[in-house]
Amino acid sequence: MPPRTPLTVRVLGPYGGSAPGYRLTTFLIDGETALDAGALTESLPLTAQRRIRRVVLTHAHLDHIASLPFLIENLYGRSRPLEIVAPAPVLQALRRHVFNDVTWPDFTRLPSRARPSLVYRAARTGRPVRCGDATFTPIPVAHLVPAYGYLVAKPGRAVLFSGDTRPTHAIWEAARRARDLKAIFLEVSFSDSQAAVARDSCHLTPGLLPGELAKAPARAPVFLYHMKPPSLSRIRREVRALSEPRLRLLESERSFRF
Repeated sequence: MPPRTPLTVRVLGPYGGSAPGYRLTTFLIDGETALDAGALTESLPLTAQRRIRRVVLTHAHLDHIASLPFLIENLYGRSRPLEIVAPAPVLQALRRHVFNDVTWPDFTRLPSRARPSLVYRAARTGRPVRCGDATFTPIPVAHLVPAYGYLVAKPGRAVLFSGDTRPTHAIWEAARRARDLKAIFLEVSFSDSQAAVARDSCHLTPGLLPGELAKAPARAPVFLYHMKPPSLSRIRREVRALSEPRLRLLESERSFRF
């Protein structure tokens, strides 16, 4: 039996907003698969960008796709096209609003239709999609637009990414069914003082975290991401006040090996 390869996660960007020192949401899995693309081109040198084979997207909001047009431009002319993997509603939004020859060129036909720089790969909800040595299973979450979390798995280990969401259910059902769940990456965007905007934009605040943790498997550590930079200091205080040892706020360039 071949040796098991580790599942590696590098946090390129853990934030839900942009400012100097605060990179938009981006995770790099096993060095070749990006989960969301808020800050790929500002985080990685060109040599590392060229190793990326695919980008898996949670949804099509700008803070999760901002660097994607520039990544494709940097990879232009490569023999292998970049794959964008996501459920059909997310891919449809990219076709219609981003790679439409108005906002940005349609790289599915450049340099030619026979040799595109970009290909779309549709993922079905609840069905694992093979991405390198790992599988990514999209699970719907509750957001303003069609949005998905992902269970990312290899034999003997799995991690869960919530994507952008308000209080939700399906993803926690998947987490409870998952074998060998090693970690949960959970969004928290606004402070409790901004509960109204969090509710209207379908995001979590620290005060909502205990309700979500009650639905989650009990032992897996929970790493928080998608904090809005102006809210970060207050979020940090409010999370600390919960006195929940499982919770940790992520920072850029944190790396995990499962």
